[in-house]
Amino acid sequence: MKSPLAANELNSLHQSLEGTAPQEIVRTAIQLFGDQLILACSFGAEDVVLADMLFRINPQGRLFYLDTDFLFPETFVVRDRFIQRYDLQTNQIIPMKSALTPEEQAAQYGEALWLRDPDQCCKLRKVDSLTKILRHYQAWITGIRRDQSPTRASAKIVEWDTKFGLVKWNPLAAWSWDQVWTYIREHDVPYNELHDQHFPSIGCTHCTAPVLPGENLRSGRWKQFTKTECGLHPVKQAD
Repeated sequence: MKSPLAANELNSLHQSLEGTAPQEIVRTAIQLFGDQLILACSFGAEDVVLADMLFRINPQGRLFYLDTDFLFPETFVVRDRFIQRYDLQTNQIIPMKSALTPEEQAAQYGEALWLRDPDQCCKLRKVDSLTKILRHYQAWITGIRRDQSPTRASAKIVEWDTKFGLVKWNPLAAWSWDQVWTYIREHDVPYNELHDQHFPSIGCTHCTAPVLPGENLRSGRWKQFTKTECGLHPVKQAD
């Protein structure tokens, strides 16, 4: 869908919002895009913070999550707590499923695809679903932070998403891990209990492992591969 903002306007907006509180960034996104804005939520620490901000500012806001059929049970517990806490309706919390069931995927691509070709597995169970839902919106909000990994270090507050063709908001881009957790504690935000078991980044059961002290926060994802991203966000290096 066509963005109401031109590329030069997005860059100016990014510069004007740099250093602004994430709540105000979310508020600006809502003011500009209204019901054409949606939050991508994995129910990880960053995303629950953004969901809390979103629903405090706009109780009618919307989020979606990618139900890959391989999510941890604890992830669904957080989802259900959010539904109850914020009194969310079915059109406000949208599950996106792969076109293939796990059994159909195994029949077409072989058993345990994630062990042989994790990029293809992520495409089938995540990227294709993301592409499908983002077609209906002009902007999306993500939980990207610059210090999560080198591939995210150059993330802007707001930018044009060339991969999916819409505006991408990263309100927490400048925040640290400690700031995320300070917000969760101060606002009593529901969070995934796996975070208390050394899982800073939580994806699918097959491809997520605990992280040792001192390791990169995303090092528990696809641990046996050099892969660091599932394909939802373009891989880019800092300028």
